[in-house]
Amino acid sequence: MEDAIEKAKVLMEALPYIKAFRGKTVLIKYGGSAMVDDNLKINIIQDIIFMQYVGMNPIIVHGGGYKINEVMRELGKEPTFVKGMRVTDKETAEIVESVLEEKINSELVGLISEHGGNAVGLSGKDKSLIMATRHIPESGEDVGFVGDVESINPDILNTLKKKGIIPVIAPVGIGSDSHTYNINADTAAGEIAAALKVNKLVILTDVRGILRDQKDDGTLLSTIRIDEVQGLMEEAIISSGMIPKVNACIRALRAGVAKTHIIDGRILHSLLLEIYTDKGIGTEIIK
Repeated sequence: MEDAIEKAKVLMEALPYIKAFRGKTVLIKYGGSAMVDDNLKINIIQDIIFMQYVGMNPIIVHGGGYKINEVMRELGKEPTFVKGMRVTDKETAEIVESVLEEKINSELVGLISEHGGNAVGLSGKDKSLIMATRHIPESGEDVGFVGDVESINPDILNTLKKKGIIPVIAPVGIGSDSHTYNINADTAAGEIAAALKVNKLVILTDVRGILRDQKDDGTLLSTIRIDEVQGLMEEAIISSGMIPKVNACIRALRAGVAKTHIIDGRILHSLLLEIYTDKGIGTEIIK
């Protein structure tokens, strides 16, 4: 009986959030260990389906760098990076597109369907969802077909929302030159969130959130404001792979997104804990 009562208390704690977010759109940037570990993968998919069943409109933008590296090496091609950007020649661009669309995207859509959800896989090239231009690093180095987001055409996403279908988006874009461009998944998520003015942007990663001491989870910064970010970068509290995630959050907030979150996707039911409980589990970035 005690267990049943505790479960009822959890449901009652979630009720105000279910009411508040019903009909709202949440964009989830899906990456990190939650894409590699099979148990975590299913757990995240179940969270997303729960969100849909209680009235939210989830959108997924996924990464896949780990798998791209694996396939490149299988083909005898060593991945190369310049300041975190994958050097993407024509052959690499084809590998990136193939892995993201044919392997990762199709697997996620299949898992959602298998667990009772309704999803469709998209590339940023579909209906010109992500228009891109070639990225030119400040150093002037040529990184090939790496793209910056020029514009987002949200029409296809709005259509799917009306039909109750979860879009699962591979972050590649199309240029006016008809070339395919490899887009950083965090950047793509921030730009799509900004274009749609979603209610929430949630970025899954492999750390608890933004930590004042990277080795101590107890130093988690549960809430930070945009005007605090520069100082945290100067102190190297926000550094390396966290920078594009934070920049994506800032881009979304400045466009009108209500709240953004960076959370640890390795925690079971991390999405539900962040969205439907009083305390949350990661770092929220707010205006």
